[in-house]
Parts: sequence; C-alpha cells; structure tokens
Amino acid sequence: MSHDNNPLAIRGQVMLDVEGTVLTDEDRARLAHAATGGVILFSRNYASRNQVAALVNDIREASPDPLLIAVDHEGGRVQRFREGFTHIPPMAWLGKRYDMSREEALNESELLGWLMATELRQVDIDFSFAPVLDLGLGVCDVIGDRAFHRDPDVIAALARRFMQGMHDAGMSAVGKHFPGHGAVVEVSHVALPIDQRDLEVILDRDVRPFAKLITFGLDGIMPAHVIYTDADQNAAGFSPFWLREILRERLGFEGVIFSDDLTMAAAASAGGYGDRSRAAIDAGCDMVLVCNDPDAADEVLDAMEDVVSEESLLRLASMAGSETEGSDTDDILAHARQVAAAAWSDTDGAMA
Repeated sequence: MSHDNNPLAIRGQVMLDVEGTVLTDEDRARLAHAATGGVILFSRNYASRNQVAALVNDIREASPDPLLIAVDHEGGRVQRFREGFTHIPPMAWLGKRYDMSREEALNESELLGWLMATELRQVDIDFSFAPVLDLGLGVCDVIGDRAFHRDPDVIAALARRFMQGMHDAGMSAVGKHFPGHGAVVEVSHVALPIDQRDLEVILDRDVRPFAKLITFGLDGIMPAHVIYTDADQNAAGFSPFWLREILRERLGFEGVIFSDDLTMAAAASAGGYGDRSRAAIDAGCDMVLVCNDPDAADEVLDAMEDVVSEESLLRLASMAGSETEGSDTDDILAHARQVAAAAWSDTDGAMA
C-alpha cells in the first residue's frame, strides 16, 4: 500500500524479536545491527498498552535507522495483546455470518479489520500479519477457525473488506500462508507438512484468495513452510517456483514477501539458520523472520550482514504505518467494539 507518509529508509532484511517487556543490552545490540530491519512482538512482550507503547518507542530509539514493528494479531486464538485490547473474534465467525447474511458479514469484516488496525496503530505498531487466506477445510488444526471459510471466493470477499478496514486505519495487510496451508494435517512449527494434491487444484482453489487480493492491493504475503510435491521439492518459502514464477510473474505481485519463522521445524529442510535465511532471500523473500531463538538470530544477522537488495528495501519501506484523520473515530471504535463483543456472545465461547 502506498501511504501518504514518506517512505522509510529500512536498512536490513531481518525481522527478529526481543526478550521481554523491556529491552536488554543483547536486544539493543541486535537492533543496532546493520541487517536488522524489523521486530515482531509476542505475548511475552506485552503487559499493558502503556508498557508496549514505551517498548515500541525504545525499540525505535535503539536503532540508528527506521524499523518495521509487527505482530501476529489476527483475532481469535492468535492475538498477542489481550488485556487493554479488544478481543477480535476468529475469522471463521465472519464466515458463518456470511452464510447467514452476506452484506452484514462484509460490513463487519471491514469494521473488525479497521478496529484491529486502529488499536495497534495507537501504540505505533506498523502492521499485523493478517489476514489469513488459507482454506478452512477442517483438516488442518493449526489453521482451524483462523480461516474465514472453506470457499475461496467467500474468503476473498471477506478478506478484501478486512484489508480495506486495515488500510483505512493506516495499516498494510499481509496475506498468509501462500499458496495455502489449509489442506495439510502436520503442523509446520513441529514437522514439515507435505501437500500431495495436484498443482492445478492448488492453483485453482488455494491460490484464488491470494490472486484476488493481489488485484485489490494486498501489500504483503507470507509463504507457508509446506512442500507441494506436484510443484517443487522445496517448501514454498524457499521455492523460486512459488515465489518468483507463480507469485511475482504469474500473479503479478509487487508487494513484500516475508518468510515465515526460520526457526520453525519445517524450515530445517533448508539447512542451518544462516543457510535458511540466504535460501529464503535467494528464492524471492524480501525479509526473513527469526523468532524465539537468540542464538539463531545472531547466526542469521551474521549471514545477512552483506545481503542488501535495494528493490526489497524499497518494498519494505511501504509497509510502515501511516497516520489517519477522522473526527468520528471514537464513535466508530465504540460501534466496532460492540460488534466484537456480540461476536463472542454469539459463539458462546465455542471459538475461544
């Protein structure tokens, strides 16, 4: 998304994490590293709105250059900040609403996307890794109710409006997990999932929400740590076929490609952490994520110190959050929070 603010001079292509609710000396050293371009926050980094706002400010001050600050804040069970933030319902709730009342669900999707983004922008978070564009086929527990629906066209319709809400709040959107994580049983955090379906089926169904949102201005994409055997023996995040041939060339995607976490078990197929980071960049990723392992972060930073793609850095600059103006923000916030609360009441906690 092209925001009105001036592009930031992002200097590195590694996104890493920090230890806790305040910065350590080790955190500060990594933030000052030339290869660091972003930080992803987790629940362990959050105690309160004021605390996380202060942490974000300290992170920005610890780096000599601008950084992107992100979080997984989809709603449902994947929402890192809870107390002091509205608990966004899982996207599957919107899918069920769509089956009952299409227009209401679309409006609510846009409103919830705006709410999620607005609350994060208030504490200076640039973006959330959302929305999830995987198919809700009922076979992949790690996706589960994170998916909007099982129908790719319904997913695309709801996610387009969710993304519009994010954009209206000054936040870029990142679709995941390309080309689709919904049809595999294994969990990529602990095993290497393999999808043996025909390539044409994947392209026709799983890729469709990504393809549609690209035409509507999707800003970023995160590939899956999944091997699609009919297409390539490399997991998608390390696959030039998926990232360059399909995503860049066939689908015409010009936004940012983020690797999924390189410390996940499924990423081990690409070798050690330094090898993984270079393989992801060589395959077409613009920024690599390394989380929950400080030693791995150090290894990746060393491996990436001389890896600089000006094209990638320009893309990354477009992910910075922007300021928005609106005199009725408080009224919209109140309404959006009512919708979120009603969603949880509607599910009777079944989707918590």
